[in-house]
Amino acid sequence: MNELSERQRFILTLVVHEYIKSAGPVGSQHLVEHYRLDMSSATVRNELAALTDMGYLRQPHTSSGRVPSEEGYRYFVGRLLQETELPDATRRTITHQFYQMRNDVDQWMRLSASVLAHQSRSASLVTSPHPETARFKHVELISTRGRQILMVLVMVGGEIYQHLFTLEEPATQEALSMTANKLTHLYEGKDTETIRGSRAQMQGFELAVTDWILTEMVQSNTQIAGEVYLDGLSNVLAEPEFLGSETAHRAMRVLEERSRLEDLLSRTVATSTSGGVHVLIGGEGTWDELRQFSIVLARYGTPGLITGTLGVIGPMRMPYGRAISTIRFLAGLLSELVSDKLID
Repeated sequence: MNELSERQRFILTLVVHEYIKSAGPVGSQHLVEHYRLDMSSATVRNELAALTDMGYLRQPHTSSGRVPSEEGYRYFVGRLLQETELPDATRRTITHQFYQMRNDVDQWMRLSASVLAHQSRSASLVTSPHPETARFKHVELISTRGRQILMVLVMVGGEIYQHLFTLEEPATQEALSMTANKLTHLYEGKDTETIRGSRAQMQGFELAVTDWILTEMVQSNTQIAGEVYLDGLSNVLAEPEFLGSETAHRAMRVLEERSRLEDLLSRTVATSTSGGVHVLIGGEGTWDELRQFSIVLARYGTPGLITGTLGVIGPMRMPYGRAISTIRFLAGLLSELVSDKLID
């Protein structure tokens, strides 16, 4: 791509702003009149033509104005990444909402998804904090009926796994609790390798519980994200370019299908630092269903210990400034909250 002149950068920014608001092609006369530009319509038209030749704009019809291309959006967003910041009043309001809630991770996730959808006017995505290496916190063994018991495993980070198990012989709740307390004392804070090294000390029922714990922890280690929270689908469906089409629904399925979501995250934010913002425009040639969409993502938490992802998905003409600034702020806020609550 050619280097843009200061005037070309200015005109490209105006076109992107106008198209985000109107969803319609932007012409030279409109820019001159609406922004009271100190240049003629012919001058602006020449610059629009030059920007089109360079690939930053495109012309849907011969007689129409211009709309941003994917490269135009990328250039626009690249400048925004270092310039956007959420207004102080909005930051205070969001912070107050979080500290008004109970100290509950599930509620933080739901509120995050709601705030993102509202601020960006797009669909939001938030994944719960997930340990990068599963570590045991405690296990509970609960008698239900007959020889059947409920085993509950809690990981460092708050993830919970449950399994129904049938004993060979009936056991009292007191005996079950003693076994659970023994295993919790032995394994607390340990990873899979350390627990696997303790198997030789176990036998019978204790060994069976240990093997189930290891199975769940190994499975947890293969996952990139925790539970997924979505909000704001109606915001995307209401956009004029998606009315009456299945396009938005197909894009949402990328987020709803676990394997495809983990592929998306592994290629973007999985190895990034906390708070770093990633912007995917038009599927970046990888996800065909996202050709008409942009996704803004960031990681929160403490890399190496426990992390999650938050972001928004919307049309390519989404309000990037608001989306990027909200995501960056929420990533910082959630990092503080999660570190205080979940990390020992």
